[in-house]
Parts: sequence; structure tokens; C-alpha cells
Amino acid sequence: MPRQSTSLTQATPERIAETALRIVDEDGPAALSFRTLAAALDISVAALQRRCTDLAGLLDLITDHLAARLPSIPADTDWASATEQRFTALYELLTAHPGLIVLRGARPWLGPQLLKRLAEPHMADSIKAGMTPEEAILTYRRLYLLTLGSASFVDHRDPKSAERTTRQALAALDPEDFPHLTGNLSTIVRAVVDHEVYYGALRQLIDAAAAARTRPQSRD
Repeated sequence: MPRQSTSLTQATPERIAETALRIVDEDGPAALSFRTLAAALDISVAALQRRCTDLAGLLDLITDHLAARLPSIPADTDWASATEQRFTALYELLTAHPGLIVLRGARPWLGPQLLKRLAEPHMADSIKAGMTPEEAILTYRRLYLLTLGSASFVDHRDPKSAERTTRQALAALDPEDFPHLTGNLSTIVRAVVDHEVYYGALRQLIDAAAAARTRPQSRD
């Protein structure tokens, strides 16, 4: 049977997502196209487009496939621990696939799996823990943006490259104009790729939200 007649049953969403992700991880974000993906799947471009329509649809399919790997947290887990587990898992998922972040750019992550495994349980747990809906979504946005931003600006699969780029930029500065940056070059370079920058900030945000949740309300 010619490739153009390949049944859509062979191009399952799971197979499309896994194959596309492999291309991005191994060859870089620029390597992903409908033509290369269709060839890797041994199907026609038309068949692939019937599944994904366009690149935006393909990226949504990939990210929602990944989001299904986020853990389900037991219902009796305390709020702080559950929150740290959820967002740590998201951070580890994102840093493992930096090319996908590059492709998605500023597109929101609103697939059903992400909402089911991250946003909805966070809102439910936060309201159950005593937050108002407004406080719960504000906390979620802070944690989400911290996580996405921390994963976006450094390719953690290639930390040496990030260190080298930062070192070269700082080394080119005039020490008289930038004494603190040039004088602490090694310390700054290490911080660029240190995962503890994220983990520490995550814990600080969680602790601050927990403290606000238990703070007595002022009375007029």
C-alpha cells in the first residue's frame, strides 16, 4: 500500500507526539516540520494535517501528551507538599525538552491534560486549604510563571553552552564600569545553570502563600 494511503489509525496522537518530540530533542526545534514528521511516521503530509491541521495544533498535541506524565498527587497530601510536587514535576518536564519551549514561545499551555493534572487540582487544593478563588489563581499564576520562566531561558540539557555564553559576555565587560559582575564572574556563571535557583524560589513562593493563608484577617 502506498504511503499516501496509510490509514489514520497508524497516525495516532500518541505516536505523532512521541515522534515529533524525538525529532525536536535529537535534532533541534528547527528540524521539526510536517514534511520531516510525516516521513518519520511513514505517512503522507495530508494524513498528518488531518490530525493536527497546522504547527500550532501539532505543538498543542505534543505538550498535552507530555502533560499526561505529570503526577497525580494523593488527596490527603498537605497543600505545600502537593504544590511543590506538582510544579517540580512540571519544571523537570520542561527542562528535559528545551526545544519544545522554543517552538511554543509565548503560546499558553492550556491543554486538557495540563489543566486536569496541574491547574484544576491546584485550585481545588488551594480553595480547600482556605484560599479564596482569587488567592488560589494568583498563587497558581505566580508558580506557573516562575516555572515556565526558569525553564525557558537556559537549555539545561546543555549547561556548558549556557555557562560559556555567560562567561564570554561578562568577560568582555570593562571592570571599571562593571566591577561586581566581572569581579564575581565564576559565581554568576554557576548561578545561571543552578537548578536550586528555581527550587529555592519555588519554596519561597509556597511558604509565602502558606503564611498568607494562615495570617489572621484584619478587622475594621
